[in-house]
Amino acid sequence: MNGLASSLAEIEALKGLTGEAARDIVVCPPFTLVEKAVECTKGAAIAVGAQDCHAQTSGAYTGDVSAEMLAEIGARFVILGHSERHSAYKEMDAAVAGKAAAVHKAGLTSIICIGETRAERDEGRAIDVVRAQLEGSIPDTATSSNTAIAYEPVWAIGTGLVPSLEQIEEVHLSIRQTLGERLGEDGYSVRILYGGSVKVSNAAAIFGVSNVDGALVGGASLKASEFAEIILAAV
Repeated sequence: MNGLASSLAEIEALKGLTGEAARDIVVCPPFTLVEKAVECTKGAAIAVGAQDCHAQTSGAYTGDVSAEMLAEIGARFVILGHSERHSAYKEMDAAVAGKAAAVHKAGLTSIICIGETRAERDEGRAIDVVRAQLEGSIPDTATSSNTAIAYEPVWAIGTGLVPSLEQIEEVHLSIRQTLGERLGEDGYSVRILYGGSVKVSNAAAIFGVSNVDGALVGGASLKASEFAEIILAAV
């Protein structure tokens, strides 16, 4: 929940990066800026997404937004199951799967978030927790063309704490294996992103980890100058 109309200038400033090959840039502003962000990125290789949606296409769900509504105004991606949605709104994996199916039906791409808490990590259950979340959050409609997975350890989001590269590699490998089991050969083409205190100083190292195909960037994406350096670190 960050950004007013004046924040569109930060998105505009990213247009100069669109000539960089092999990088997909997606910005996901709050609902109020999605349509404006689509307008200001026309002609640039920057896709726009939303931060959530409802599983139903319409109905008595005051305050909610459907995937069809987002598609109509030009959104192409939707972030689902972010840890803050889990903790603050008690969203369960099945709810995330329902939303993802709705996103796919609307022709959009889902970015499904999974990740363990500090307690679960300390108890040695990180892999089991992440695997269970992934299996419960992916709908049968998922493919490598309409789904990306974002591993975001809850304890690393906005804290400045980051798992070791070895820990990231271990979890991403488990995610890759789980995707292969669930989706067959296509599962090995699903993009897996890392999220959780990604910043300029650690982006290149994280991008160099096996099975890390990109990043879900939080606070560091609010300033174009900082976000641009992270984007340029993806080679």
